[in-house]
Amino acid sequence: MRNQFDRQLNRLNEEMIEMGAMIERAIENAVSALVTQDVEKAKAAISGDALIDRQEKEIESLCLRLLLQQQPVARDLRQISAALKMITDMERIGDHASDISEITIMLARQPYIKKLEHIQEMAKETMKMLIDSVDAYVEKNLEKAKQVIKQDDVVDGLFQTVKNDLIGLIHENPQNGEQAADLLMVAKYFERIGDHATNISEWVIFSITGNHEEE
Repeated sequence: MRNQFDRQLNRLNEEMIEMGAMIERAIENAVSALVTQDVEKAKAAISGDALIDRQEKEIESLCLRLLLQQQPVARDLRQISAALKMITDMERIGDHASDISEITIMLARQPYIKKLEHIQEMAKETMKMLIDSVDAYVEKNLEKAKQVIKQDDVVDGLFQTVKNDLIGLIHENPQNGEQAADLLMVAKYFERIGDHATNISEWVIFSITGNHEEE
């Protein structure tokens, strides 16, 4: 009986890794579409959100079957309940990638008022945070989870840089205001993605230690 349960727990890990990879691709596609102003890629990124939603439902069903059909010990119970919490944040990251692509479509016919290097850096950092948080869950790696939480400061710093740059551009020319607001919203979505990756890592820490302490 325990062997079957362990196999199902391993499957849960595999499904979590797959959902993490799907979301990483979603962020990657969203930022690529934004930078290249590729409307078709942005539309594809939006339609891909349905696959992430489906994966969330599949993991949720697997977790509930594990809880109902087996009698997990405390450690297993933490692992399963943490997964249920984590997929909520993961699904929201997928939503934010879709939101970014919707803004990309709106801005597709306009030249950008600034280079997007800091926004691209935010995307890169948040993708790493996401993947490391899921890896920490599968590996039961406490230090890796804590490192993800620390990394959120980098994302917050980049957001502040983007915000200051955009405010400066509005002061230089008030006509920059509308696009600046849209680009600030894109940066805000990436900041939120970092926050969700932080939440995921906090649940990883709970799954390992039994403590859920918000940093």
